[in-house]
Amino acid sequence: MRTLAILPVKRFDLAKSRLSEQLDPPARRRLAEAMVSDVLDALTATAGIDAVVVTNEPAVGALASARGAGVLADPTETGQSAAAMVGIAHALEHDYDRALLVPGDCPALHPAAVRTLLDRASAPPAVTIVADRHGSGTNALLLTPPDALEPGFGPGSFERHRRRAAAAGAAWHNEPLAELLLDVDTPEDLDALRLALATRETRTSALLAEL
Repeated sequence: MRTLAILPVKRFDLAKSRLSEQLDPPARRRLAEAMVSDVLDALTATAGIDAVVVTNEPAVGALASARGAGVLADPTETGQSAAAMVGIAHALEHDYDRALLVPGDCPALHPAAVRTLLDRASAPPAVTIVADRHGSGTNALLLTPPDALEPGFGPGSFERHRRRAAAAGAAWHNEPLAELLLDVDTPEDLDALRLALATRETRTSALLAEL
């Protein structure tokens, strides 16, 4: 089954503004770049999938190209959902069977977790939802086929995706993967990530130790 991983990434100078009291703009930019690098490493090291980044950030384009991932421009820069739709259109155009939507701020991800997510998917039409650690947001979506539903990320997105899957007649389930529970939006998230990566050697863990 052909799978396209889609990674929407906003420009780094717009990233992680909610951490402004803890990190200055250069540090936030470095954090965003480190996290995206780690997520890209996990995706491109997973056998049997292709990856594409939807972004207008030149540094991300260079990171993706260096790892063999595709790069698509984000024509509207109106958020994660709109950028994800750009990737979904690409998946449909190139006859992928399913699309994996992953954010760029889940740097605990690694190839074994990606493989687990793919291997546990239901027969199509199907949607796998990976909730955030609070149980209300969505940190990943696996859509089989790629247009099984229209993504709607943001507050309350877990329930929104559940309803959309049901309305589309797609089987759905929640896959609670520890490696995808942690995204980084708040100081509390940053503290949790430090703990989660304490024994991992990644770009993000090295940067957090430095900061």
